[in-house]
Amino acid sequence: MPIDPATERFVHPITVEAADIDELGHVNNVVYLRWIQEIATAHWQAAATTEQQAAVAWVVVRHEIDYKHPGLLGDAILGRTWVGTAVARAFERHTEIVRARDGRLLARARTLWCPISRTTGKVITVGDDVRERFSVPAPP
Repeated sequence: MPIDPATERFVHPITVEAADIDELGHVNNVVYLRWIQEIATAHWQAAATTEQQAAVAWVVVRHEIDYKHPGLLGDAILGRTWVGTAVARAFERHTEIVRARDGRLLARARTLWCPISRTTGKVITVGDDVRERFSVPAPP
């Protein structure tokens, strides 16, 4: 049965460590940004074929992040991500970062990724196999 990218949520566990904490005693905003990239990369590595991974790399062209509640030292975190629409060479991805013990939303993000060739480092148009797996159709 084919996977429906519109409903699939990839979950990636994270533990807040001392290096993630800022002078205010909570997870620094830059750490959330790092986690968003790590979660997307983990999803790509888990869902893309070996051939796709060998041919395509991704670069961020835009991040939008809403910080909702602070993460604290020792918190177990779940990063959830799913794909959105793709227009030309901009692939949308959504991410939620939640505290595992109570499901509290800590941050939500929308990121636009652009595919590049691992060989040339230049922007590329991906095949239908990647487009179908890592995007959903735009609404009518």
